[in-house]
Amino acid sequence: MVVARHARQSPPAGAEDPRERILSAAGREFAEHGYDAATIRDICLAAGVNVAAVNYYFGDKQRLYIESVKHAHQDRVRQVPLPEWQPGTRPEQKLHDFVANMLERMLGLGQPPWQVRLMMREVLQPTEACRELVEDYIRPHFAVLVSVLRELTGDRLGEPELRRVGMSIVGQCFLYRAAGQVVGMLVPQSEIGTLHSPAALADHVTAYALAALGVVSPLGTPSPARSTRKDSLT
Repeated sequence: MVVARHARQSPPAGAEDPRERILSAAGREFAEHGYDAATIRDICLAAGVNVAAVNYYFGDKQRLYIESVKHAHQDRVRQVPLPEWQPGTRPEQKLHDFVANMLERMLGLGQPPWQVRLMMREVLQPTEACRELVEDYIRPHFAVLVSVLRELTGDRLGEPELRRVGMSIVGQCFLYRAAGQVVGMLVPQSEIGTLHSPAALADHVTAYALAALGVVSPLGTPSPARSTRKDSLT
């Protein structure tokens, strides 16, 4: 099967600068074969560069891997940037916007499959790349979520509890990325398109979090508060 791996078409000259071509090729190789099985030779062949280019731009294979993971995540953040809110935006709306944004990034809609695989591999089997990813991107995003929760709850919850609530919200969203196929086995197909679309999931996760925080009545209980919240999210 080695021949099949080498039988790829090199990118046209000038399509991207060599460093970008190496990062894109490395991301695909690492996503498909894992860190150990991916080779510098195959990466450089796919990128259309000399093998010495990896050492020139990145130093070694480990640094190349770390940078390729960060590069894949940067691409996704550029495609789906964090929402920006006007002064006076209700915190309920902010939470809904944040959850919808997170689901769009996590579910990988419109994202090349190799990027999704690479990010999932790193999250489930963390390396030093994950540590840098957390410090550079995930921690700042999580801080935004915690700040919204703080705005919702005032001084009712301390920072440790706010972080736990934030983790619960992230966990609900991550389930549909990490176990999407299992969800599809558990849920009738007729429900997938209506109750498990990204927009419907954003509504559900937000309502679930607001109910847990006591901002609205428990789920399934009609209330003026929920009607107001629903109107504000449309």
